[in-house]
Order: sequence, then structure tokens, then C-alpha cells
Amino acid sequence: MNKNIPCILMRGGTSRGPYFNRNDLPEHRDDVARILIAALGAGHPLNIDGIGGGNAVTTKVAMLSKSDDGWADVDYFFAQVAVDKQEVDFSPTCGNILSGVGPAAIEMGLIPTNGEETSVKIRSTNTGALIEAKVQTPGGSVNYEGDARIDGVPGTAAPIILNFMNVIGSKTGALFPTGNALDVIDGFEVTCIDVAMPMVIGRAADFGITGYESREELDENKTLFEKFEPIRIKAGKRMGMGDVTQSVTPKFGLLAEPREGGAIAARYFMPWTTHPSYAVTGSICTGSCLMVPGTAAEGLAKLPESNPTDLKIEHPSGAIDVVMDGQFENGEFRLNSAGLLRTARKLMSGDVHVPASAVE
Repeated sequence: MNKNIPCILMRGGTSRGPYFNRNDLPEHRDDVARILIAALGAGHPLNIDGIGGGNAVTTKVAMLSKSDDGWADVDYFFAQVAVDKQEVDFSPTCGNILSGVGPAAIEMGLIPTNGEETSVKIRSTNTGALIEAKVQTPGGSVNYEGDARIDGVPGTAAPIILNFMNVIGSKTGALFPTGNALDVIDGFEVTCIDVAMPMVIGRAADFGITGYESREELDENKTLFEKFEPIRIKAGKRMGMGDVTQSVTPKFGLLAEPREGGAIAARYFMPWTTHPSYAVTGSICTGSCLMVPGTAAEGLAKLPESNPTDLKIEHPSGAIDVVMDGQFENGEFRLNSAGLLRTARKLMSGDVHVPASAVE
């Protein structure tokens, strides 16, 4: 017999996946992992026996619950389900899937609407980050239609504004977990930085690419992945994250000078495939890397002089804009908030069916 579990399938930003009420899933993570593997069809490159989409951006999961935090309304627990392996990583978070948390929480009845626009205060339980999402709710229902456009998603939709706070040292507790703005690992200069998402960031030219390649060109470049994966693993240990061989964090990023009027051109790796656009949390981390002197971005970035500043990060599908309110003073970087415009769309709601063996 199948076990039926309610969920909402939603596109959040440039990612997609099921959104669950945490109360509909088991308490223990090993039990949750078995259910998510079965639901998404992990272990097959097409996820043919599940609702995954055969790509890391379409095998993401959000689990929501009412928060007991004094500030937040909703707790957001994220899981990255592997595509061709039966594995689940609970260590990262995802800012694109976060884009759908506000709408999904309202749809699930976890939070009531409040006028034409509802503010949903979210705590990411994976990282401790606090995020305010502003969702359009005319007539007491979530509005998904509008004129907002984000690169990497066709068409337009209603805008969702995300404001991130408390994101420095999201997993490691430090801006630079190694104690350095620039490290040399296997002869390559990289910045190991943790803001919203721990990342290892290098210069594209050092790794033999221009930094302007398409996702498809990069995914075909197996030599590139073979070059940076040992560096990522060693960096993970230096960052205090232990053995990251099987973990999707830290993520890897490569930078080049902008050529479309942005602050930087960047490619983001998840880490074993190339992101088709750019991660929300990755954009905050990359933006922070641009703003702090002495990092791998120095000499490449073209920064506006204003603060808050709008940083445009050029990526394979276009660009992502992140508004950074922060400053580097007296040797310390302080990030007050980081804001982005995203969109989301409810694709379907109902029950996902998993074999009874997955819940026993």
C-alpha cells in the first residue's frame, strides 16, 4: 500500500520542489530522508519514479511549521535530495525555494493574510537566518500573477520581496572560517567565505575558463570539476565543516570581470553540476565577497559607491540583483540586510504517494 502525504508542488525562484507541512512527516531525519528519496525518485538520472525533475534545482524540498521563535512566524527546514543517488543533504539551505515559503505557509494555513500584502517572517532552521518575505495577498488569497520578471524563469509573476538578516557565519559562525580573506589551496587562490551560504570562491581564469560559459559548456568540462572538487573538500576541512565529500556545501563559485554592466560575472556550482542561473543565498555570499577587500573578487568587481548598493551578478541565464546594506569598517564587515526580488508559482497541490516500505 502507498502512504499519502499532503504537499504543494511549487516553483520558488529558479528552483522547484514539494513543500510539506512538517507535521505530516516523521520526526527523525533518517525517516524523513527515506520518504523524500521515494517521493522524488532519487537514484535515477531522470527521477522517473518520482516527482523530481532530473536536476539539482528540481529536487529540492521545503518543510514548514509554525515557529516558536520570538521573531519568526514560520520555520523553514530545507533538504537537498540528490538526483542520481539515494541521498539527502539537510546541511544547506536554498534561497530560491525560500521564495515559495511565504505563499506556501499561507496556503497551508500556517499564517493568516493581512491586507493587500502579507509580511511572513521566516526562520531558516538549517542556518538560523531570519528572512522577511513580502507576499501579495489581495482579497485574502496569494496572488501569483504580475509583471515581475527574474532571469532563468519564463514569463512574469507577482513580486516577492525577500530581506535577509543574521546571515554572516550561517554554518561556521564566521565570515572567513579559515581566518583569511584569501587562502592558497593546491596552488589556487580562493576565498572561503560564509554569508547565507558557505562558499569557496576563485577566479575563473585561474581554473582555465573565461567565466562566461553556458551551463551546458561547463557541465561538459569534466576537467574543471576534477580540478576544483579536491580544493572544495580541503577548503571544507579548513572551514571547520569536516568531511564534505558527500555534502553539497560549501558551494563553489568562479568569478570574472562583468561584461553586461553588472558588478561581477559569476558561475555557481551546486557543487557537482552548474547552476542554470544563480542561487539566492549564493548571491548574498558572492556580494559580500565583492564588498570585502583582499578577496578573490578584488580587481575583478565593479562596485557602485552607494550604500545600500545594488549588486548585479551576471550568470548563465542573465543576472540576479541583490541589494546589500553593509559596510567594511575597522577590519570588520557588517551586513545589516540583503534584499532580493523573486517570484513563485503554485503548480499543484494534493498528496504525493510513497511506498509503505519508505515509512516503516
